[in-house]
Amino acid sequence: MNDLLSALLLGLIEGVTEFLPISSTGHLLIAQHWLGARSDLFNIAIQAGAILAITLVYRQRLWQLTTGLADPAHRLYAMKIAAAFLVTAVVGLPVRLLGWELPETVTPVAWALVIGGVWMLVAERIADRRPPSDNLTWTVVVAVGLAQVLAGVFPGTSRSAAAIFMALLLGMNRKPAAAEFVFLVGIPTMFAATGYAMMETLSEGRAGEEDWASLGIAFAAATVTGFATVRWLLGYISRHRFTPFAWYRIGLGAALLLGLPAGS
Repeated sequence: MNDLLSALLLGLIEGVTEFLPISSTGHLLIAQHWLGARSDLFNIAIQAGAILAITLVYRQRLWQLTTGLADPAHRLYAMKIAAAFLVTAVVGLPVRLLGWELPETVTPVAWALVIGGVWMLVAERIADRRPPSDNLTWTVVVAVGLAQVLAGVFPGTSRSAAAIFMALLLGMNRKPAAAEFVFLVGIPTMFAATGYAMMETLSEGRAGEEDWASLGIAFAAATVTGFATVRWLLGYISRHRFTPFAWYRIGLGAALLLGLPAGS
């Protein structure tokens, strides 16, 4: 397949799956079995394209927080975003440097899809039994930061699923409010990850090996589709459960496990 076309398809896949609780990493890994493997920088940078979409979706909220820091409520919310990001950075950077991460091969991703889907079904049932709340406690803030690290260690977990469902279980069980906080925390998290990957690439002299045209196309595709996906998802979860996504994960993971040759 033409390299630019495959990059476009990967960007579309990233944009659709980054914010749905179905694991963008898992879908990119599966897609790259047919479309060709890409560099770590490519995979992280197109995630940043999807995160750029979040800044566009929440541009008014971000402007409100940035210009309204004199308001104690806005200042506290911004501090909690920063705190969740710092938890991810402080815990996640040593984890990355020590190489504590499962290999991005199909078998662990498939198991993560299945286990995560079952966990979503159980967690949502527990959260729905409690009175609706959008109370963003410091416990939720720390848990969201740690959930992002967990998703990085276990490819296929889904960063958004891990963080949103931690928030739901710990009392912030109004789904749109939980999703907003998780998505806003994702902005500095993913941009920092992209910057780190970029510095690694430049310091190791691998910049010349990168196909920047393909990366640019995939980045743009991820941004456009990510924007549309987030707008749709926020409307969907205000009226519906996450159940279809959980069963999709379980079905996809099971299909991958059943179809894998030994040792994959």
